[in-house]
Amino acid sequence: MSNSKSSLAALTLGAIGVVYGDIGTSPLYAFKEVFAGGHVPITTANVLGVLSLFFWTLTVVVSIKYVVLIMRADNAGEGGLMALLALASQSVKDQPQLRRMLLILGVFGVALFFGDGIITPAVSVLSAVEGLEIITPAAKPYVVPISLLVLLGLFMAQKRGTGDIGKFFGPITVFWFLAIAATGVAQIVQNPSVLLAVSPWYGLRFAMAHYGIAFITLGAVFLCVTGAEALYADMGHFGKQPIRLAWFALVMPSLMLNYFGQGALVLADPKAAENPFYLMTPEWALIPMVVLATMATVIASQALISGAFSAAKQTIQLGFLPRLSILHTSIRETGQIYIPAVNWTLLAGVVLAVLMFGSSSALAAAYGISVSLLMVITTALTFFVIRYGWGYPLSLCIAATGFFFVVDIAFFASNALKIAHGGWFPLVMAGALYVLMTTWKDGRNILNEKLRTDAIDLPSFLDAVFVNPPAQVEGTAVFMTGEPGIVPNALMHNLKHNKVLHEQNLFVTVRNHEVPWIGLNKRLEIEALGHDCWQVIVNYGFKNDLDLPKALQLMRGRGCELEAMTTSYFLSRDTVVPTIGSGMAAWREKLFAQMHHNASGAADFLNLPNNSVVELGSKIEI
Repeated sequence: MSNSKSSLAALTLGAIGVVYGDIGTSPLYAFKEVFAGGHVPITTANVLGVLSLFFWTLTVVVSIKYVVLIMRADNAGEGGLMALLALASQSVKDQPQLRRMLLILGVFGVALFFGDGIITPAVSVLSAVEGLEIITPAAKPYVVPISLLVLLGLFMAQKRGTGDIGKFFGPITVFWFLAIAATGVAQIVQNPSVLLAVSPWYGLRFAMAHYGIAFITLGAVFLCVTGAEALYADMGHFGKQPIRLAWFALVMPSLMLNYFGQGALVLADPKAAENPFYLMTPEWALIPMVVLATMATVIASQALISGAFSAAKQTIQLGFLPRLSILHTSIRETGQIYIPAVNWTLLAGVVLAVLMFGSSSALAAAYGISVSLLMVITTALTFFVIRYGWGYPLSLCIAATGFFFVVDIAFFASNALKIAHGGWFPLVMAGALYVLMTTWKDGRNILNEKLRTDAIDLPSFLDAVFVNPPAQVEGTAVFMTGEPGIVPNALMHNLKHNKVLHEQNLFVTVRNHEVPWIGLNKRLEIEALGHDCWQVIVNYGFKNDLDLPKALQLMRGRGCELEAMTTSYFLSRDTVVPTIGSGMAAWREKLFAQMHHNASGAADFLNLPNNSVVELGSKIEI
């Protein structure tokens, strides 16, 4: 029992550090942005109305939507948009048109997530470092350079892994939440009337009295829930109970105390609306608070960067991105990975965002639109899971998701007003990535269709070859093939140029499935083809780590013994040649050919030993 409690406490502490870093740093800028544009006059009724909107937004979007509803839609214990997309597509697998539509929707959601991954570190770190301006106005010219140095250091540290510093995330973030709660309480004690805003009446009255301004304000209010999707995304790491416990016991109370404290301060001193978070901090604590806020925003950014690596890996294995070099940064935790291409692309985007916008207020205008649209997509996918996957009645499904859909659409519509003021930036980023992802997926489909059209039946070919077999050499040859049952190009080239066959020949197809994990008992499907030849299908979930030699060791005792020292892996290195005709538009074919050329080698991706790999090239026209 004590071990169980200890484990729950450790997981809850870890969840506070990783899951709640993003939403936990929202007080730095969310409340400030409501009054920043000057659209909302600072009156008692308006401040109470805005606080009420903050309280009920956190309650409805986070507590009810994510914690109660969406966290129930786990995929073998895993959460996140990829897991939800896999669940939704599996639920409608007998309706191909609907399934394709959901895949497109989900892929665009993943692209939005990466767009958000550029804005979040930029706005979080900038808002923390801007506390220096409260200490001394002379610090203003140095805010951007210091922010860039912090961000550069963060991204450069990624290749070292997060294992060593990860253990400090939880305690620092707990201290952060206690600190922001304490500063909030100090203000609330001076004006306890702000607690009346817990009543939804104040929010409704504000909305009815100023419906135009209230609609515009929703875009700023929404900033208090950016990062909420991490509750679902990190469910597989910590489990539902620790995430829920952390939210209700520490995170939500601390956030609300801080927001209500900012409201109390603004009522006492309307000029404090320019930066209420730092202005309600005692002067003696300003420098420590800036340091603590910077550490908290770095932790929040770290969690999002790690999430981007995981999402990229899953997207690659589901076939929407080309192979990228994936490095494991921990020998104990398989989930700790580093993808250089993703890391440096994110850094370039973050630096561009900081230099283009220059302040957290300017970036806040760009922030929110991608997250709000992502939440709309999440709610839509959830409907298909509970309707078609779980088989709930249509009326119940509409009632369960319809309310949240209306809320999400309202927030998205308000955020859409920001498009001209910077909201276009994450949308352009997401749109560009969406084009890359769909081009890769469509190109792979065309390429595979071309290979199938030109393919030779493998069993018939082997029967013909062994009528008058070529010279055979000792050892095992593993030929990789995209489709089982067809002759791989590498085998054709090997026979043509080397005129030999190995004693044992394996024809291996790697299949990635729309489930997070596939156990070792289902890893291999083996079919004997005769002549000491086998057709092998290796199955992986989108969260499994690919290690082909390790998987093939499972063939021991099943008629085929592999020795590492005498096994060679033959890969086809295809060069794609775009041609005019059917298929994709010419520019997309050229883009696909370039992506195919730049994809990392299959040998590294499948963890093959470098000294046992033979690559044989060929050209394929699409």
